[in-house]
Amino acid sequence: MVNETILAVIIAFAVSAALCPIVIPFLHKLKFGQQVREDGPQAHLKKQGTPTMGGLIILSSIVITSLFYMKDYPRIIPVLFMTVGFGIIGFLDDYIKIVMKRSEGLNPKQKLLGQIVITGIFAYYLMTSGEVGTEMLIPFTGGFENGYFLDLGWLFVPALFFIVLGTDNGVNFTDGLDGLCTSVTILVATFFTVVALGEESGISPITGAVVGSLLGFLLFNVYPARVFMGDTGSLALGGFVASSAYMMQMPVFIAIVGLIYLVEVLSVIIQVTYFKKTGGKRIFKMAPIHHHFELCGWSETRVVAVFSIITAILCLVAYLGL
Repeated sequence: MVNETILAVIIAFAVSAALCPIVIPFLHKLKFGQQVREDGPQAHLKKQGTPTMGGLIILSSIVITSLFYMKDYPRIIPVLFMTVGFGIIGFLDDYIKIVMKRSEGLNPKQKLLGQIVITGIFAYYLMTSGEVGTEMLIPFTGGFENGYFLDLGWLFVPALFFIVLGTDNGVNFTDGLDGLCTSVTILVATFFTVVALGEESGISPITGAVVGSLLGFLLFNVYPARVFMGDTGSLALGGFVASSAYMMQMPVFIAIVGLIYLVEVLSVIIQVTYFKKTGGKRIFKMAPIHHHFELCGWSETRVVAVFSIITAILCLVAYLGL
């Protein structure tokens, strides 16, 4: 399986790197440009008009690569379903904002409904297929062979919705600086690939495909970015992270390897709640928290480097917990 996974990384990288020079000018031509927040960091104003919806490149690369493996590795299908399903929601959101010129995109209720439907189908699969089950491994209890697996019983479904939707929105909020979400998720996907190979879980081809597709995309998304992934990419990656963890009974590990996602979404919740409770006061200079560090004087590249290093260390910590 190692050779197949390495090949998946290579195929996905090649497809992604080849599509970027083709798709980016096309997005330019269609004027699918990023709309920059006027109240955000002033340095971001120069990004106005940079092509977005680059998540189409990431999704195309993942889907094309997965087609080579679906017959022999059917367990990648639920992960692909969640990745593409959430990606479609992100695409609709991007399309409405950019093409139809409606700044809000999908309203919160529409987006939440789509996420609930996709997650509900995935939950039904987990509970009825007999392939995965409803137990989850607790870190640092002895790993897959001797570790403690928690069975939440009837709480499994609400916990799944909470974890999946929280992860998806966390990844979405992380996509705010050049290469940030891409870099962090490459490391998370690499962690899942290594674990999937060791446990022969049957999903390593798609986790490897995500690593390859993001590496190819990063060539054009690193600072100064020539393309952004948009909600099309970030929501798709959120679906990937959550479903990969669940397919290996490792959702608790998201709190470790995906701590950056968690901190990003918590910073928004804390900021909004405090703002409303205090009549306009703020805890952070700006949320999500990566913008806070920018306004504290950090460069984009420094924020991306620090967040990536933290994620790499946490991935090693999580691996020790197996």
